[in-house]
Amino acid sequence: MRPYGLLRAARSKCSRRSQEGEQQSMSDDQQYDGYGQRSYGQGYGSEPHAQQQYQQQPYHQQQHYQEPANTQDAQTWQGQTWDTQYQPQVQHQQQPHHQQPHPQQAAAETAYLPQQSGAYPLPPETPAPAPEPVPAAPTTPAASPAPDSYSAPTTMGNARITDAQRARAEGRSPIIPPGAQPAGLTAVLALLLAGGADVGPYALLVPLVILQAVTAAGWFRLNGMWPARQGIALAFAGALVADVAVLAVDDEYALPAILGSLGAWVLLTVVLQLRSYAGADERMQGLMATVASASLAIIATGNLAAAPDAVIVGALAVAAATVARALPLPGPVSIVVALAAGAGAGILAGGLTDIGGQGALLGLGAGVCALIGLRVASYDYPSRFVHMTAGVALPLTVAVPAIYLLGRALA
Repeated sequence: MRPYGLLRAARSKCSRRSQEGEQQSMSDDQQYDGYGQRSYGQGYGSEPHAQQQYQQQPYHQQQHYQEPANTQDAQTWQGQTWDTQYQPQVQHQQQPHHQQPHPQQAAAETAYLPQQSGAYPLPPETPAPAPEPVPAAPTTPAASPAPDSYSAPTTMGNARITDAQRARAEGRSPIIPPGAQPAGLTAVLALLLAGGADVGPYALLVPLVILQAVTAAGWFRLNGMWPARQGIALAFAGALVADVAVLAVDDEYALPAILGSLGAWVLLTVVLQLRSYAGADERMQGLMATVASASLAIIATGNLAAAPDAVIVGALAVAAATVARALPLPGPVSIVVALAAGAGAGILAGGLTDIGGQGALLGLGAGVCALIGLRVASYDYPSRFVHMTAGVALPLTVAVPAIYLLGRALA
């Protein structure tokens, strides 16, 4: 055998002996406790897969353990479990002060604890006794208020219906006369016109402007269009233009000035309605109402073009016929009385002016026109506002053409 072969065999035999000695020393250093817990030193050769730690901790402290890598060396622990269907009564006792665990440890620990509460079991449910029936109080029919009296006060506003609403509900005639109060206002306005005509055209202009404004507003309200501020303003502006035109020209050109103002305002109304974005029916209704309102307001300017004596006689005749028509008389009798009152007022007023006895004819014609105006203002279940506007102004406005024509004929 060669020398270097002996050296290699001796070297391998020494290495095997040293490894066996180390393993023997490692096995001697291992110690076991009572519960299978292994404590190991810090020396070289300790097995990493056999490191286990088990310590007894308080009730509220989490138990840390490390699962061994070798499943053969793993130890199982069997503890006492509890029944989830039965919850015993727990008596709260003061626990000794323990070291507060970490918030994460406490959250993880409470996930394994049973739900504990100091509540006692609920008693068995018993059906509630049925309520005894309460006898209903006897109902008595409410007393209905009188037709002309107010209803009982309420917190939801005035529950009293208007005359027009009552007539519509009862199915009566849609014609409701304005009554005594609008007739009195018409008489006052007629007296103002008569006094202004006796003084001069500029004194007549003040009550005339009031008449034109009430006419424009009343006609729109009579047609159910409210608030129609633009239409009322347009009609009233046309009446003011006609007044200025009549005052600016001589008496023989007063009628052409009125007709020219009327034609120009009708054309302006048509142009404005064509520029509207409303529907066809709504535009036609607005056009007719605006043209009619402007026409009536401009026709009232005829008081400036008529003879002053004719204006005085006609205004007084209208006042008398309107007041007589408001009297509580039967229908045909009321009409005859109203016409007779208009003719009689014309005779009296004609005696105070140069017209004389011919004032009866002028008063009769003015009375007929006043009744027509009252009939128009009474149509289609009018409201109180219609009576206080159209019912006041239309008798005087409709009588203007008769006053102008008969005054020219009788002069």
